[in-house]
Order: sequence, then structure tokens, then C-alpha cells
Amino acid sequence: MPIGTVKFFNETKGYGFIAPDGGGNDAFVHITAVEASGMRTLHENQRISYELQPDRRGKMAAANLKAEDASAASEPQAAADDEPAE
Repeated sequence: MPIGTVKFFNETKGYGFIAPDGGGNDAFVHITAVEASGMRTLHENQRISYELQPDRRGKMAAANLKAEDASAASEPQAAADDEPAE
């Protein structure tokens, strides 16, 4: 799986680009791939592993995304209230 860095991601428009390590063409990433990977969004400079797959237009796009650094993963989930009732 290639690894790269999120160049930018526009939540409003629902797409962005990942710059692959080692150079080469940036990988297009759509919000549907982000959500399918269990993330809500991507953040600039976030490290991501991904696969390239043809999108519905026949162009290559990032899919099967995985955050490579836990600190930059999607927004933290609210913790469950584990305190016992009084």
C-alpha cells in the first residue's frame, strides 16, 4: 500500500489530494472513500496509507484509506460515561 501525506482536503466540496511518498502524481481522494474507511475527514499533513482504484469516471483515486499516525486520525469519539450511578 502506498503511503502519502494529505495535501489538502475540502470537507465542503468532499474531495482532496494525497501526495505520495517518493514523489509522483498526487492521488485524488473523495469523501466516500474517507467515510468508507471509517473516518469523518482528512487533515492537512495527515499521513495516510491507501490503494489506487479506478473511480466511476475511470480515473485512479485513493481507496481503502488508513491513518498512519494515530494523533492525526479523524476527530476523537466521545468517551462513554463509565462512572457508576450514585
